[in-house]
Amino acid sequence: MKKESKKKYLKNNIISFVIGTIIFGVIGIYAVVTFPSNEVFYDNTSSGLSSTNIKGVIDELYGICTTPSTAGDTILDNVDIVTSGDGLYKDSYEDGRYFYKGKNPNNYVTFNNEAAGWRIISVEADGTIKIMRNTSIGNRVWDSSGGAYGNNNWARPASLNTYLNSTYYNGLNTTAQGQVVAKDFSIGAVTYNDTNLSNTISNENSKKWNGKVALATTSEYIRSNSNQSSCGTMNQVYSSTSCGNTTWMNNSTYWWTLSPYSGYSYGVFYVGSGIGLKYAGTSRGVRPVVYLSAEVQITGGDGSQNNPYTLG
Repeated sequence: MKKESKKKYLKNNIISFVIGTIIFGVIGIYAVVTFPSNEVFYDNTSSGLSSTNIKGVIDELYGICTTPSTAGDTILDNVDIVTSGDGLYKDSYEDGRYFYKGKNPNNYVTFNNEAAGWRIISVEADGTIKIMRNTSIGNRVWDSSGGAYGNNNWARPASLNTYLNSTYYNGLNTTAQGQVVAKDFSIGAVTYNDTNLSNTISNENSKKWNGKVALATTSEYIRSNSNQSSCGTMNQVYSSTSCGNTTWMNNSTYWWTLSPYSGYSYGVFYVGSGIGLKYAGTSRGVRPVVYLSAEVQITGGDGSQNNPYTLG
């Protein structure tokens, strides 16, 4: 199923003119005359348009007013939306979002000159694309500034927040920095035994942080799983030994999520074969997440690992 086109076309061969109204008393008399548009001329000396023919002017204005395709549009216009297996799914929980699910969907992208080094988490309603590094940049503590156990408030800021948005971001090449846009990331606390994914998403969305580099949330990890019947809630995925088999986000390493635990101020969820819980002061892998601007152009590739999407 393809994304429906929103373009509307304005074509008209005739121009109608109301050439007179006599306003004497209470009776108005109207005369309508039609002329072929190619016989009516337009003075373009001060408009900036090149056409002198009315029909040409209408065509020019249509081109100017057409909404440019976003990065997200490019994906949605060229990728089939699926309901099973590996691929791009319409999200059931947040309008306008699309998630890549399954063990190995075609969601690879070259970013920061890292060929197939990143993967698309989701296509957003505003046309931006959320991407995640395919492998860790190394093990780091989530936070080291809140005592021996750390603190799970990302906006505090946590020490990993500071590192990613200064040292790491500044290390990206100039082109990559220009492709990243600051956006709101969901940093609300969640619990490990929630049996309702909608509730987990709502809790995550209850608190936001605006920035350029962060991490994936627990609900995004869950939504990347194509086996939603068995791996579709925190309760099912927590400490699971099998749910990693049906999501591309599982790469057989331990890595931090962005989501704090609601039970105490130093707990943060991480991903192994499923979701686990550790102190913020513990060392785990770091897979940065950024939003690509809607204005970024996808210039090639089909999203496969051997032919990843390329950015212009």
